[in-house]
This record gives sequence, C-alpha cells and structure tokens, in this order.
Amino acid sequence: MKLLKWLLVTVVVLGAVVVGGSLFLPATTHVERSATIKAPPSEVFATLDSFESFNKWSPWAEMDPNAKYTYTGPASGVGAKMAWVGNQSVGSGSQEILESVPHTRIVNALDFGTSKAKATYSLATDGAGTRLTWSLDSEHGYNPINRWFGALALDKMIGRDYEKGLAKLKTLLESQSL
Repeated sequence: MKLLKWLLVTVVVLGAVVVGGSLFLPATTHVERSATIKAPPSEVFATLDSFESFNKWSPWAEMDPNAKYTYTGPASGVGAKMAWVGNQSVGSGSQEILESVPHTRIVNALDFGTSKAKATYSLATDGAGTRLTWSLDSEHGYNPINRWFGALALDKMIGRDYEKGLAKLKTLLESQSL
C-alpha cells in the first residue's frame, strides 16, 4: 500500500512540475538559419516564391519520395499553396504564401494539422550574391507539451533541416547561375 501511495504522489508531483513548469517557458519558438548564395536576389526570390521547385531543394523531399503533393491557387506569389500527404517522417500538411515582397521577403503559413506556424524567407543583397535567412515562428499557447518541445527540441530539429535545405538550395541556384 505504501508503494502505491508513493507512486501516486510521485506521478502527481511530476505532472505538476511538467504542467506548472511549462507556464514559465515561452509560448512561442523562433528558429532561424542563414546562408549566402552566389545568385542575385531576383533568382533566389523567383525560386522561393513558387512551390514548383520546392522539392528540388527541400530537406524533407528525400524522407518520403512517394509523398503525394497537390498545388492550388496561382503558380507563384500570394495564394500559391502546396499540400502533401506522406509517411510518418513527413506527415501531412500544407503551406501557403501569405506575403510576397519582390526580392525581399516571403511569408508562408504552415499547417501540420495539429499545429500551425509561419516560415519566412528574408533576402538581402550580399556582395554579388544573396543572404537568405529562413525562419520559423511557432505559437504554442498554453499546451505544456508543445511548450516543452519548443524550448528543448524545435531549434535543434528544424534548424538541422533548415541548414540542409539551405545547402541544397545554394547548390541548386549556384549551378543554375554558372
């Protein structure tokens, strides 16, 4: 009986720590990675402002080569939308361009079903090339699991994918500029 009481108290205390502790964690997470690409901002922007070439550089495309993609709305710019259904690695969801400022900035709404976020591409001239910053902003509300995940794992997981995607995009665009 003592063991059962001890276990119950331990579970209640751990639950309180997890839930209570999450209230001290940020309700949002920002992840950001950058790369310099030897291509003019107009070329980088044109590639990012459409989902037509997304899977040529996406860090997630190779995780499920059999994923199904659908494209709706205009071919580029505000309203262009891509949805996917894939395996456990890529899941299902959609992204839609919400804001498109030529050669400067693109904002995408991401919908993963259980969570939503915004991804932003910020472009700036850097010598003869373009400094591209890819960021993700995710809101967690009061969900304790999402707050812990955002604080402890999101930057590491998404950051690694963003670095891989930026490297692939750099290779793609620099090989086209030759």
